[in-house]
Amino acid sequence: MDFMTDFAPYVGLAVVLYAIRQTERFSNQYIPIVAVVLGVLYAFWEAGGATPEATLVGLKYALLGIGTVAGIKYSIENKLTK
Repeated sequence: MDFMTDFAPYVGLAVVLYAIRQTERFSNQYIPIVAVVLGVLYAFWEAGGATPEATLVGLKYALLGIGTVAGIKYSIENKLTK
């Protein structure tokens, strides 16, 4: 069960970022900024306050979320070009 609670923020952030990416009302160039803001805010909430450790955890969430969305994007594009 510990694995699922540690993995859930990455998946949740990736789903939110992918949904934002699919909308036409929001430019894709701002997705990394949104990811950092959401990741850090979630980490602050999870830690119960703003600490340097929570900031680093939030940045880790953001980077993994962006990587997941990019991986999904490139795998879909790769399948479409073949």
